[in-house]
Amino acid sequence: QVQLEESGGGLVQPGDSLILSCAASGITSGPYAVGWFRRAADKGREFVAGISWNGGNKKYSPAVEDRFRVSRNNAENTVSLQMNNLKPADTAVYYCGVDVSAGKYALPFEYRYWGQGTQVTVGS
Repeated sequence: QVQLEESGGGLVQPGDSLILSCAASGITSGPYAVGWFRRAADKGREFVAGISWNGGNKKYSPAVEDRFRVSRNNAENTVSLQMNNLKPADTAVYYCGVDVSAGKYALPFEYRYWGQGTQVTVGS
C-alpha cells in the first residue's frame, strides 16, 4: 500500500522559512517523480514545484520560483520543499503527489498517489 505523509507545516511570520517533507512508502513500481501542490481556502489546487526521480529536472510555479527549493533523498524516500521568505499569500494546505510512470528523468505529470497535506499559515 502506497502512503505519502507530509510534515513540517506550521504557523510562521512573514519572512520566515519552513522546510516541508514528503515521506513515501510502499512504492514498489520503480522510479517516481514527485510534485508539491497547495490549496488555499476558497481556491483550487495550485502546482508549486516538481522534481524528477534523479533530481536533475525541477520545475517551480512563478509565484515561488525565487523563494522555494525542492530536493529529494531517494535513499530515505523523502522529498523536501525549502520555503524561504514566506508571505501571507503562501498560506495553504501543502500536498505532495507521486507520478509512478515518469521514469528516472521526467517531471511528474500523472499523479496517482497523494498525501493528506500539511497546513502552512503565514501571518499573525
